[in-house]
Amino acid sequence: MTEPGSSDKWYDQPQSPSTEVRPTVERLTDGGDASSSPAGESGRSKRGEDVSIVSVYRHDVHKSRGRSHENAVAEFAGVPVNEPVPLGADGDAALLSRPRGEPEQSVKNHSSPFRLSLVTGETATKVGRIDDGIGSALADLVQVEDPVEMHAAWLDSAVVSIFNESVYYPYTSLKFHTLLTAALVDNYRSGYGFDELYLVVDQAEGEGDPQVVPHRTVVVLPSFALRITGEPGERPGARLGAAPAQSWADVWTRLPEQPLAVEERMGRVIDAQLRRIRSWSTALQFIEESIGWWRVLQRSSRLRGDER
Repeated sequence: MTEPGSSDKWYDQPQSPSTEVRPTVERLTDGGDASSSPAGESGRSKRGEDVSIVSVYRHDVHKSRGRSHENAVAEFAGVPVNEPVPLGADGDAALLSRPRGEPEQSVKNHSSPFRLSLVTGETATKVGRIDDGIGSALADLVQVEDPVEMHAAWLDSAVVSIFNESVYYPYTSLKFHTLLTAALVDNYRSGYGFDELYLVVDQAEGEGDPQVVPHRTVVVLPSFALRITGEPGERPGARLGAAPAQSWADVWTRLPEQPLAVEERMGRVIDAQLRRIRSWSTALQFIEESIGWWRVLQRSSRLRGDER
């Protein structure tokens, strides 16, 4: 894996920490519900219809360098980045994973854009490999133009999972902050207020993969996927709450059906941790990473003939 300071030019210059959440103002949506939106938003951008969802996936690429919005470049790999996110969704997604107000360093001696792993306790760059280097992998990701393909690329991306969404809160995840932001934008554009949204479980059926809904699925695994939606239908789901907050543990605990295989010890361990984590992006990253490790251990066990 390419490390900072290598030939990857994206990391040649260290950057100061970001101070994160942009100013927002309260306004009423078309349905009369209160919603937060960037100051000065008006006209067609009431619903963000003049902003491509692709730009939402690109909006925080600067965080891979620890830069703030104010100090970020406007273009990377030949495409515009760091563009405003409509309908206050970026600020709402931030509040799902980080405290409101001025950020404070939560882990001493770790002021880096690289994520700390709850699974290994190490910096995420020490685990796994990014082929062709970090900068090249990021460039390939942001250059995707089709919105559905962009969503699928972010769900599958390894490179964005190595970054935190804030150097002040290094266990958070840039990958899942971005997917949450896109999910909120897509739901807000459909007329749903935050208090109408659910975390929904899409279980895999038979040997097939779980359902993936463009811009609403926020994590996908072999046995289930999770999405944010105002249309839960008959799927098991739990309301997100009245307003954005670090509420992951509460929402996960309220799910009427448990998507993890809790009849197995590792499933119970993962579930127990998820009932403690408050930050949404941290929890989603923990699900992806811990289940990935679990599958590796299962394969190793089968190869050894271990029946446990």
